[in-house]
Amino acid sequence: MNKIKSTEGDVVIRGGRFAIVAARFNNFIVESLIKGSLHCLRQHGASDGDIEIIRVPGAFEMPLAIDKVASTRRFDGIIALGAVIRGDTPHFDYVAGECLKGITVIAQKYGIPIGNGVLTVNTIEQAIERSGMKAGNKGEEATLAVIEMINILRQLD
Repeated sequence: MNKIKSTEGDVVIRGGRFAIVAARFNNFIVESLIKGSLHCLRQHGASDGDIEIIRVPGAFEMPLAIDKVASTRRFDGIIALGAVIRGDTPHFDYVAGECLKGITVIAQKYGIPIGNGVLTVNTIEQAIERSGMKAGNKGEEATLAVIEMINILRQLD
């Protein structure tokens, strides 16, 4: 009887380069996400020379920068970090939606893992919680997902 094959990634970095594309808007939140991402990369085997941080004005500009970064083929994974906080206008919906849609399209276009560490929250308090206080650090979580996806894709090649 044949055995079912199972492919699963792990979170050990075995070489590779990583780009962190980070929005400057809501910088006090994003800096915590960056710290979480960097800590995770280092903890799992990356050296500082394997990491490049690209800063963009805000979440709306992230897809263009991520597309350019992915097109260079210099990186094995990209981590997108930002914070979109709901206000009193529908601006939140457009910015958050376009950012996340763009990230998804780019990952599929280039076949590169992109970790979604773009917070989409209702309040500043929620952003603070998700950037390293009560609810973990979404920058770290997005980075772990990228590392695992790189390893899965390598196994599938």
